[in-house]
Amino acid sequence: MKDTDLGVLDAAQLVERYRRRDCSPLDATRAALARIERFNPAVNAYVHVDREGAEEAARASARRWGKGEPLSPIDGVPVSLKDLTEVAGMPSREGSLTTNDAPRQHDSPPARKLRQAGAVLLGKTNTPEFGWKAVTDNRIHGATRNPWDTRLTPGGSSGGAATAAALNMGVLHQGGDSGGSIRIPAAFTGTFGFKPSFGWVPQWPPSQEPTLSHLGPMTRSVRDAAMMLNVMGRYDYHDPYATRGQPDDWGSDIGQDLKGLRIAYSADLGYARVDTQVAMRVREAADKLAALGAEIVEVDPGFISPLATFQTIWFTASLDMYQQLSASQREQLDPGLVSNALRAESLSSVDLFRALSDRARLTERLEHFNRDFHLLMTPTVAIEPFAINHEVPPGSGMQDWEDWAPFSYPFNLSQQPAASVPCGFTDKGLPVGFQLAGGKFDDVRVLRACHAFMEAHPPRFPAMPDPIQQA
Repeated sequence: MKDTDLGVLDAAQLVERYRRRDCSPLDATRAALARIERFNPAVNAYVHVDREGAEEAARASARRWGKGEPLSPIDGVPVSLKDLTEVAGMPSREGSLTTNDAPRQHDSPPARKLRQAGAVLLGKTNTPEFGWKAVTDNRIHGATRNPWDTRLTPGGSSGGAATAAALNMGVLHQGGDSGGSIRIPAAFTGTFGFKPSFGWVPQWPPSQEPTLSHLGPMTRSVRDAAMMLNVMGRYDYHDPYATRGQPDDWGSDIGQDLKGLRIAYSADLGYARVDTQVAMRVREAADKLAALGAEIVEVDPGFISPLATFQTIWFTASLDMYQQLSASQREQLDPGLVSNALRAESLSSVDLFRALSDRARLTERLEHFNRDFHLLMTPTVAIEPFAINHEVPPGSGMQDWEDWAPFSYPFNLSQQPAASVPCGFTDKGLPVGFQLAGGKFDDVRVLRACHAFMEAHPPRFPAMPDPIQQA
């Protein structure tokens, strides 16, 4: 047991070893820090590591476990937070030259709740500037690279967290999702990512468009995600959009089979174009869910693409941010972010009002749909990972990241829970994920189905960066 590499264990396994005194939180933290030191130069997942603070927190946790008095079931578990999330004592550059590197004075709600639970905060993971796009690169820290092939993007905007999860550089990772920013990088890296129902994981300060933004876990297992949510998925008055009613135990249905679940399967939502390899893996996953006892019904959910609705809201939020900056700060911004902001200048207040009305109708349609089906299954992303430092695949003719990620942002508009589940690899050896979405506040059922699939079909993770190139 003592020869076990602590750096490959998940949260549940680590905590069981703490309980048996086979290892201590300090051992596990040092193992996580060693993996960061070993792997991060190749993938650039972490942009700030607080080694001293992490070891101090781990020593305190070890003392609590020694007395048999842990603060929570994740006491002593190494975690990371996205660089859009404020953590006291750490900088929060948000991927932008317009910010400074002064340590923040206060913890955001997730950081505070994780710290109070005894989790060991390792550091901050990379994000594009203010999380504006679905790949991860910025002018301060550069690009995060896909651990399966470092020539490719891990997606974004939580690409740093996804890459850290894939390589187990830390065990629990916090991401944020305003249009797919948890689920997209989870699919591109072969990890599990979950966007909870809006308002159930509080955040403060708010994002630029707070009604689209969801915070959630990025992990190697559903059980770990539930453990993390049991801490940070709790009401906090600082967030004016926070709602009550979270499950007492987010993982209460984990372990139940899929019998009785009626899952709608849509290969394209009626409007998306999907790469052949991605479509094949997701179709196979649907068959596997059926073999596990779920009823799979192939359907068209019956709504048109909400791309214009999403972009009207998204670009308007970018313009609002842009207009609040000085002329010199605007010159420091990512040109793509500036372009998005300026596209909103031609929009009127009536355009925004109509987008909000269309959003309400989409939400109504999806909630009505969930009266007939427990869950909706789609691909998570329509394509394979592509070259880093590009918002869209080079030569594709696409203009925006939403063109290749048409499945995720509808569920930010509807504020429903949605997850990305790893379901195999393309012929090139690149990960594929499928998405499961549920009705509003039906998070426990989504987690139940995801866990059942991953238990029956365990994902494979890279032992080190670039296994494809080294094969």
